Amino acid sequence: MKIVTVVLDSVGLGYLPDAPAFGDEGADTLDHTVLKTGIELPNLAKLGLGNVPGVHTLPLEPHPLGAWGRMMEKNPGKDSSTGHWEFVGIHLDHPFRTFPEGFPEELMERFSQAIGGRGWLLNKPYSGTDAIRDYGEEHLKTGKPIVYTSADSVFQIAAHTDVVPLETLYEWCEKARGLLTGEYAVARVIARPFAGEPGHFYRLNEKRHDYALVPPDNVLDALVAAGREVVGVGKIPDLYAHKGFTREVASGSNTEGIAKTLDLMDEPIDGLIFTNLVDFDAKYGHRRNPQGYAEALLEFDRALPRFLEKLGPEDYLFIVSDHGNDPTYRGTDHTREYAMLLVAGPGMAGRDLGTRATFADLGATWAKLLETRWEGPGDSVI
Repeated sequence: MKIVTVVLDSVGLGYLPDAPAFGDEGADTLDHTVLKTGIELPNLAKLGLGNVPGVHTLPLEPHPLGAWGRMMEKNPGKDSSTGHWEFVGIHLDHPFRTFPEGFPEELMERFSQAIGGRGWLLNKPYSGTDAIRDYGEEHLKTGKPIVYTSADSVFQIAAHTDVVPLETLYEWCEKARGLLTGEYAVARVIARPFAGEPGHFYRLNEKRHDYALVPPDNVLDALVAAGREVVGVGKIPDLYAHKGFTREVASGSNTEGIAKTLDLMDEPIDGLIFTNLVDFDAKYGHRRNPQGYAEALLEFDRALPRFLEKLGPEDYLFIVSDHGNDPTYRGTDHTREYAMLLVAGPGMAGRDLGTRATFADLGATWAKLLETRWEGPGDSVI
């Protein structure tokens, strides 16, 4: 049996009841994007997306090809690490730590010494594209890395490849990962290489690397221990510190991630193909670009029939999201929203899966379908 799970990163379905505590009341990534741009998503609608409670911009489908529902996030956060960890049955007692004032001087001094006394630039919450625009020229002159964070639990290091070779930037990130533990533990350290000239800097997104905290044992580990294949596509393995996978497939864009996942569906894989399509979030949500977001949704919608065609008689396709990032909302950060849950496969047509109490229902469903023992959080939707 092959289970294909595609995460449409940040395609939220409306703000959660606790969204006001996160400053996100009124956010609605999918509906606001559709309203702003007028796009139509016929294939997602046929699968049942318009039947999900709270989705008002897609038509109701009288005979959906799949099952439909939405998931509530139990974990205290609204970022990729928090959401993806909950998918696999990890419930957090406390949110990952954030640094809204920047990282403490003592920590930054230790980081500087670890990378040869280079120093640093910025050290504030900042947009990544703005960071290289505003500090890139000084970085070229001094060689100091540009360090910044966001509303998420991240320590990001930007460096120009003409000044800092990729291998050196990755080494710096590994050193930072070693320092960012205990009271300073952040969910991810992210390498952000860039290129270009002053006034025309651009990020090399395909060379980005994430260095995550190592998660506790979870559904992915259980699947591997049971002898199942677990193939991570795109940034998926990074989010779990490369733990719980039998194979990793790199991907630098939604287009590439879609193509590689479709190719994997032709292989005799017995287990899970787990893909993240990050462009919704990284390229369009954070940059508040609803037209770009809409075009990414259209690209996936047009590819959806090929996913369905490649399903074998015992195979399942799950289409989910991990948080919101409403491109019409104020600011540049993620938004706390319901997550998508669409399922195609045997017996799934026309089923209403309701509102699930936790993202962990996804991992519990994988375990049940793949006959793998799992006693952690979550209830199977099947």
